[in-house]
Amino acid sequence: MTELANTVASEFASYFENIAVKLHKWVGPLSNDQFWRNPYSYGNSAGHLVLHLTGNLNYYIGAQIAGTHYVRDRDREFTEADRPAKEDVLRNFDRAIQLVVDTIREQSPENWSAAYSAERSKEKNRFAIMLSCAAHADHHIGQIIYLSRELTGRAASREAKI
Repeated sequence: MTELANTVASEFASYFENIAVKLHKWVGPLSNDQFWRNPYSYGNSAGHLVLHLTGNLNYYIGAQIAGTHYVRDRDREFTEADRPAKEDVLRNFDRAIQLVVDTIREQSPENWSAAYSAERSKEKNRFAIMLSCAAHADHHIGQIIYLSRELTGRAASREAKI
């Protein structure tokens, strides 16, 4: 069981680190204005999605497992009107990723099946919430990729080559 737990921890930690790399790759080319712009009448800006991912990780893993006492304002993640600097938002996201990675690495074999509960969560153990948070992050990275391509003109240039 210890070997499996070590594999789970190692792979989850790598996965979340790769999420951060992908996010930076796709928001890196965006100006601060583009980061907060939504080119559609629906959905969210890349900036709001990064705020949402940061809040999600800080709450579900930080507050509920690591005991950080983070208080989440989920609605504000999507409606933040102040539009902080992209660099500040990314720095907070990176801190959340590091918190997640550190928390993952601190789990004992028994911790993975430990009971879990949180507001708006159906997951019943720590393994399940880690998996859910990873899938959730990946989903929003896909949206950020689409927004980045739209905002930087990459979609048009790619289509022109096809």
